[in-house]
Amino acid sequence: MDYVNIVLQLIVAISILNVWLIQYNKPTQWRGGNASNIMEEFAVYGLPSWSCYLVGALKVLAAIGLILAIWFPILLKPSATVLGVLLMGSVMMHVKIKDPIKKSIPALLFLAICIYLIFAN
Repeated sequence: MDYVNIVLQLIVAISILNVWLIQYNKPTQWRGGNASNIMEEFAVYGLPSWSCYLVGALKVLAAIGLILAIWFPILLKPSATVLGVLLMGSVMMHVKIKDPIKKSIPALLFLAICIYLIFAN
C-alpha cells in the first residue's frame, strides 16, 4: 500500500476521532455559528439532537474504518465515501447558516482527501 494514502487515512481518521471523542464538548474556532460544543452546533444548524448522535456514530465508525483499511483495504472506499458524504453535509450546514468560509476549511480539506482516497485506489 502507498504510504501517502496511509498518512492521509490517518490524518483524516485521527482528526475525526479527535473532534468527536476528545473535543466533543469543547469550543473550537471551527464550530458553526457561535456554538461551543457539537450539540449546540447541531442546534445552530437547525438539526434535531438525535442527528448529532447518528452523524457522530457514522463519523467515528468511518474513521475507524479508515484506520482498519490499512490492513483491510476493502474498507477504504466505503469508509472514505461515508465520511465524504458527511463532510459534504458539514460544508452545506456552514453555508446554510452563512458561516465565514474559514469555518468550512477543515471539512473541505478532509472532503478533498476522502475524494482522493476513493478515486486514487
